Amino acid sequence: MPLTVNKLHEQTIQARKLIIDMAATEVGCHIGGSLSVIDLLLSSFARYGQDERNRIILSKGHAAAALYSTLHVLGLLEENPAESYGKKDSLFTGHPNYLLPHIPFATGSLGHGPAYGAGWALSQRIRGEQGISIVISGDGELQEGSCWEALQVIAAKQINNFIHIIDVNGGQNDGLVEDVSPLPHLGDRFQAFGFDVVEIDGHDLEQITSALERKVDRPLAILAHTIKGKGIKAMEGNPAAHYAKISRAQAYKWKEALV
Repeated sequence: MPLTVNKLHEQTIQARKLIIDMAATEVGCHIGGSLSVIDLLLSSFARYGQDERNRIILSKGHAAAALYSTLHVLGLLEENPAESYGKKDSLFTGHPNYLLPHIPFATGSLGHGPAYGAGWALSQRIRGEQGISIVISGDGELQEGSCWEALQVIAAKQINNFIHIIDVNGGQNDGLVEDVSPLPHLGDRFQAFGFDVVEIDGHDLEQITSALERKVDRPLAILAHTIKGKGIKAMEGNPAAHYAKISRAQAYKWKEALV
């Protein structure tokens, strides 16, 4: 049975608390992008993660803390990732570890997820199966040429069982996307590759759910406008929040303030 929006909201708070806990470890984590993408990740897994024919790929792999939190909160991963994140010999590494359940590919270097997803979706079509690929990228990641090469293949092969979600949080490792390499007319670009395009508030769970259930006969691009560091007022919209290592005391205060 599909999760209700209220239940999803409760789970996003749980997941954000886990992300904060991972930022309070000895190694810290990519907290800003994890907090911006968590609503998209959790909604995607809640909608599509139970079908073994589907593949959900976090292409912006530095937000692994969000992926681990999502899997744990949804009961797809038993172990609490915050308890061993970043420790020696732990499977909870700083980028998605394919040795863990429901993580089909290691995504560390940016730009690889769209090609992985396109390959999986095409293989499903060739086999006569109904599985789809959901790839979640960051807007800064789209500076990688491999993303656009994958879109060209998707267009050429008419891979229609493919959803590309872009976490448009406006930030990247070096600052603001608009200052580094702007992405004007992003929706028009995806439309030029034959995608159906929908733009949403990437923290509005009703909008996310509606977009994921959109019925189209071509690949779908969901441009989800988000806030880097969402949920932590001191971090929201700050490109410096890309990576953080915080104290346990700070983590406690931030978790208490989540609503």
